[in-house]
Amino acid sequence: MIDLNLLIVIRTTLQVTGSALLISVGLGLLAGVYIALNDFPGRKVVVSIINTAMGLPPVVVGLLVLLFLWRGGPLGFLRLIYTTQAMIIAQVFLATPIIAGLTLAAIQQIPQKMKWQARALGARGGQLAWLLMREARYSLLAAVMAGFGGIISEVGAVMMVGGNIKGDTRVLTTAIVLESQKGNFEAAIVLGLVLLSLSFSINLGLTFIQQRKPGT
Repeated sequence: MIDLNLLIVIRTTLQVTGSALLISVGLGLLAGVYIALNDFPGRKVVVSIINTAMGLPPVVVGLLVLLFLWRGGPLGFLRLIYTTQAMIIAQVFLATPIIAGLTLAAIQQIPQKMKWQARALGARGGQLAWLLMREARYSLLAAVMAGFGGIISEVGAVMMVGGNIKGDTRVLTTAIVLESQKGNFEAAIVLGLVLLSLSFSINLGLTFIQQRKPGT
């Protein structure tokens, strides 16, 4: 019989990570494409910030989110601390720079002649962005997978802002840490295998989409 607590942990993991990934994909793709196609004052500074944020330690992100959402913080009135919503916010801050940075690089790698040709044919704004995103779709899917990998395995930030509450904010990574601290290594190994299987299954699906031959 499958343990009910394990199912709840898996459900919470999918809920938090899935929601954070969807938000991050929207924000990251939009930011990456916009920065790649537009020249504006401070652009190099913005790119540098994104590149730096791609490697931010999760505990630092968790600390910043915690300070903002804490009861005495600027957003404390929202009462989001130690909720799945706070965990989603932390993961969005982790995944968005990764997706934005890799999207920016992917669009910039498209030959300039192709961009000029698309503009000469009348492509502007959203239409131009869509054409270039289709051209770089394999790299963009890799960006999504990188963003997913950065948050599905994350533990520091979600534990700081979520609190690892049983039946509420406990996810697979924080459950593994808890069982390891208790010396219950068999349970920790089982949870680790579940996490690896989950991560592999999702990445396998994305890889099949990425590697699908044109016209199939």
